[in-house]
Amino acid sequence: MIKRDAESELIQLAGQFKAVALIGPRQSGKTTLAKHTFGHKPYVNLENPDTRQFALEDPRGFLDQFANGAILDEVQRVPHLFSYLQQILDETKSPGLFILTGSNNFLLQENISQSLAGRIAYMILLPFSVSELDGEGKLDINELLFKGAYPPIYDQAVETNVWYSNYIRTYIERDVRQLKNISDLNVFERFIRLCAGRTGQLLNMANLAIEAGVNNKTIASWIGILESSFIIYRLQPHHRNFNKRLVKMPKLYFYDTGLACALLGIQNAGQLNLNPFKGALFENFVITELIKYRFNKARQHHLYFWRDNTGHEIDVILENANKLYPIEIKSGKTIISAFFSGLNFWNKISGESGGAVVYGGNSYQKRSNGIEVFPWNKIQAIEGS
Repeated sequence: MIKRDAESELIQLAGQFKAVALIGPRQSGKTTLAKHTFGHKPYVNLENPDTRQFALEDPRGFLDQFANGAILDEVQRVPHLFSYLQQILDETKSPGLFILTGSNNFLLQENISQSLAGRIAYMILLPFSVSELDGEGKLDINELLFKGAYPPIYDQAVETNVWYSNYIRTYIERDVRQLKNISDLNVFERFIRLCAGRTGQLLNMANLAIEAGVNNKTIASWIGILESSFIIYRLQPHHRNFNKRLVKMPKLYFYDTGLACALLGIQNAGQLNLNPFKGALFENFVITELIKYRFNKARQHHLYFWRDNTGHEIDVILENANKLYPIEIKSGKTIISAFFSGLNFWNKISGESGGAVVYGGNSYQKRSNGIEVFPWNKIQAIEGS
C-alpha cells in the first residue's frame, strides 16, 4: 500500500472529534485508508444490500452492534442513520468513535449538517498526489497526466482506457441516478465530455447549454452533480481589481487528469506531446496538486485565478492571511523569459515582488527578483502552500 499523506492528519482528527467523515470521489482510496488507519474497528459497507436493509429497517439495532464504534462505508446510502448517530455521539466522550466514508458530498453534507454539526470533522481524500506516487522521481509527466492518479490504476493490472471507460459508465449509472432522475444518460455523458473539452477555460454555462442541447437551469444542476461527486471543481476569480474590470466567470477543472484524458478520447501518453489540450491538462494537474496539499491537511483550499478584461492573467492566486502569492503554470520543459511576463505585470500593478512558476521541466531556480521556478514534481514545495 502506498502511504497516504492524509494519514497523520486523519489520526489527529479522530483524536479530537467523536467522528470523522472521510469523503472524496469513488475509488480514491477512502476505504483502504480508513481500514489501514483504524484496523481495530469493525468495517461495514452500506453498499451491501443485506447490510443496508438491516440499517434501514432497524437502525438502532444495527448501531447497537458497534459499542466501540466502526467504519461505516458509503454511509449516505442510509440517510436516517445520522439521527441515531447523533444520540450515540452525544452520549459518549470517546473521540474517533465512528469513521464515516462517502463518495457523494451533497448527500453526506446535507445529512451531517442536519444531525451531526459540531460533532464531526471532515477530510476530503482525492486520488494520489504526485508526492505519494513519485517518491523516487521516476515518473514521466505525460504518463502521469494520461494515467491520472486513481489508486486502482496503480494497484491493478488493468489497461488505463478500459478502467476509465468502466469508471465513467459506473459513475453515470449509479451515482448520477442517486442524485437526479435523468432520463437520457447519453445526453448527460455527452455533457461530461463537453466539460472535458473546456478544461482550464472560463465556464460559460449558456454556451455549454447550447452545445449539450439542454437549458441553462439543467446545466447548472448538472454542474452541481459533477461537483458534489468530485468529478469537477470551479476555480473562482479573485476579487482584487487594481481599478481594472475583472472577469467574473469561474474556470472549470477536473479533479483527475486521467479522467479528463479519457473523456477527451486520448489513447496514450505519447499523444499528449502534440495534443492541443496538453497545456490545459498540465495546468489542471498543477492546480489540483495544490488543492490536494490542503485537503490532505483537512483544510479548505484557498486558490483563485486573476484575469482582467484586457487579457492579463495569473493562473493561480494563493491567498494566505490576506497575502496574495501569484503562480504561473507553463507546460514547457525549457525555461524562457515569456514564463515570467504575467508575474512581472502582477508585481508591477500590485507593488509586490516574487511569485512562482511551475513548469514541465526538472530544475529549480530562484531569480534575483524573488521569483522561484519549480519543476512539476516539486509543486508542494511552493512557499505558502
